[in-house]
Amino acid sequence: MTQNVKGFSKLSKEEKINWITSTYFSNSEEAKINLKKYWNSDENLQKLHDEFIENTLTNFYLPYGVAPNFTINGKSYTIPMAIEESSVVAAASKAAKFWGERGGFKTTIINTEKIGQVHFLFNGNTEKLTAFFNKIKSSFLNDTQEITKNMQKRGGGILDIELRDKTHEIPNYYQLHATFNTKDSMGANFINTCLEQFAKTLENQAQEYSDFTSDEKNIQIIMSILSNYVPNCLVRVEVSCPINQLSDDKNIDSTEFAQKFATAVRIAEVEPFRAVTHNKGIMNGIDAVVLATGNDFRAVEAGIHAYASKSGQYSSLSHVKIENDIFTFWMEIPLALGTVGGLTSLHPLVKFSMELLGKPSAEELMQIVAAAGLAQNFAALRSLTTTGIQQGHMKMHLMNILNQHHATKEEKQKVLDYFKDTTVSHSLVVDYLEKIRS
Repeated sequence: MTQNVKGFSKLSKEEKINWITSTYFSNSEEAKINLKKYWNSDENLQKLHDEFIENTLTNFYLPYGVAPNFTINGKSYTIPMAIEESSVVAAASKAAKFWGERGGFKTTIINTEKIGQVHFLFNGNTEKLTAFFNKIKSSFLNDTQEITKNMQKRGGGILDIELRDKTHEIPNYYQLHATFNTKDSMGANFINTCLEQFAKTLENQAQEYSDFTSDEKNIQIIMSILSNYVPNCLVRVEVSCPINQLSDDKNIDSTEFAQKFATAVRIAEVEPFRAVTHNKGIMNGIDAVVLATGNDFRAVEAGIHAYASKSGQYSSLSHVKIENDIFTFWMEIPLALGTVGGLTSLHPLVKFSMELLGKPSAEELMQIVAAAGLAQNFAALRSLTTTGIQQGHMKMHLMNILNQHHATKEEKQKVLDYFKDTTVSHSLVVDYLEKIRS
């Protein structure tokens, strides 16, 4: 039986489900029931979710939790997090409480510049192209006035446009490299619309430029698109305290802990295999908040990991210094976020998140997200350099194991009691579960 289908997008939702379940599932009725379990009982709300993307069959749930006790620049926050991984929310909350008692997180917006590029081929003299660009540069701004006027009213808009010669990398390849300030919107649609107008202006003006030959007039636009690498859209977050306040466990010496912690970060700065996992821990906190606030976590991930490689080698995003018996832990990361437009005005839980955070501006949200990332990184490194990562993580994962094996309420309680002071592993949990069942 063929698994290709014609006109799938034109089928109704019910017809799509019927085709999917009858084609791919041995028990089509059970598959349909599972899909429909996740439909929202509110038809209008379900319709809203259906229209977020194409070919929607159902909703895919992620747990939505909160991490309380964050103090950021003296202001208290309870931070929403959407994530499936055990222990992330608990770890962030614990780190937030720890640092809240030591002055909290200090954050600073370094810059909010975003980037877009028109990529094109020009078969001709570079000096002539440069002269042409300088002559028509004002036309790019004039031709986008209708697009930018509302953004300019909010204090944003096009910051600059420059011509970049990339012919040493690809023959005849040049860029219009533009920078933008999009205020509280993430700005992808705004930037891309401006760029596409730049491309039209470039093509049209080239045709009228008398100093170009016929070949030079035929500029070939390859594409016009924003960049998710935003190295000048930066936020800094840090925590610090005297070393003698660094440990809240009487069994852990603060000075030894500080040195081990600093060494662990240093390893992530020089060893890419460690840096990837180290930064993944940071992204556990960042992605969860980005997703809960309706922002594009794929764009954030791509931009941050590119930033982690800016030296030519992938490295730690976070850093430590110990000076005059003061421990300071910080990072600077690029974050292009929005608090207006997109899902922020449509998704009910995104609206909930924004209100929970006090309806932040894009700059404030950058600071909140960065603090969540640093909190998560601190929590992970503290576990790694003291008790080990598995002690806390596996205890949080214990309920997943029990649910996987359909443990009853009574069985869960017996297992939880048994592993209260015992190392948790999947096999040990299963063995004990089988023991109490027999």
